[in-house]
Amino acid sequence: MQGMVDGFGYGAVTPLVAYLMACFGGALGLRCITRSLLVTHSRRPAWLALGAAALGCGTWTMHFVAMMGFSIVRTPVHYDEPVTYASLGLAVVMVGIGVFIVGYGGATGAPLFTGGTITGLGVASMHYLGMAGMRFHGRFAYSTPTVVVSVAIAVVAATAALWAAGRARGLLPTVGASLLMGVAVSGMHYTAMAALSVHLDGAAETTADAPDASALVPMLLGPLVLLVLAGVVVILDPMLVLRHPDRAPALPAPGVPAAALIPRTGHRPAAPHQHHRSNRRPVRQGARTPQNR
Repeated sequence: MQGMVDGFGYGAVTPLVAYLMACFGGALGLRCITRSLLVTHSRRPAWLALGAAALGCGTWTMHFVAMMGFSIVRTPVHYDEPVTYASLGLAVVMVGIGVFIVGYGGATGAPLFTGGTITGLGVASMHYLGMAGMRFHGRFAYSTPTVVVSVAIAVVAATAALWAAGRARGLLPTVGASLLMGVAVSGMHYTAMAALSVHLDGAAETTADAPDASALVPMLLGPLVLLVLAGVVVILDPMLVLRHPDRAPALPAPGVPAAALIPRTGHRPAAPHQHHRSNRRPVRQGARTPQNR
């Protein structure tokens, strides 16, 4: 029996909050990746890992906030917690692989294409694995062409986000990139939901029509706490917020302009040869004076 799906049980509230979560996670992830390209190699893995966690948790949170408004008419929906948490782990791991590839290979060429593809596939896999964790009296079926479009949107969005992370140096460019990333991630989610159809079992008819968000709230607490902690780290980082130069010497990173690595100070130090000339000048003057006399 064909089932009817309602994806907007709370109206525009869940799509809007889900979009904001995607933007928040994207902004934190982009700032962390940008920071990783401006520090020494010893500190780079920590920033890349934090950026991957922020991107993965932000995308996962966006998905399940949007799913709070999802319901199937005449049958209740439950969530398999191990599968649901596995989708979070999959998102963080695959996004992390893509982020590390770009972090060490540069946000151009083959590293960008490879990292963006892996990250996008991770986002799409998270979505469909999360949908596989839903339990009800029936099964899902998908339209293959629409699924392909949703995966393509995820790959393009991830590649664009990683490209922006390698170039966005100011706060406003990062905000703009995160807003576009939120649109892309939300578009991928709802495109994937458009590919969905529900087939109910014969004995599935009940009176449960309203979405049950109470099952998702406890599962969202952990990723939300991690996003808040990542936000605190980014806010307290002087290099990104106050634009103070790092005390540790920054090493050149692939895909980063050389100007971004030069500390901005109030004066320009004199070249070494200028110091030598200034030191030798009195000696030369003293040597010529007796000859001129």
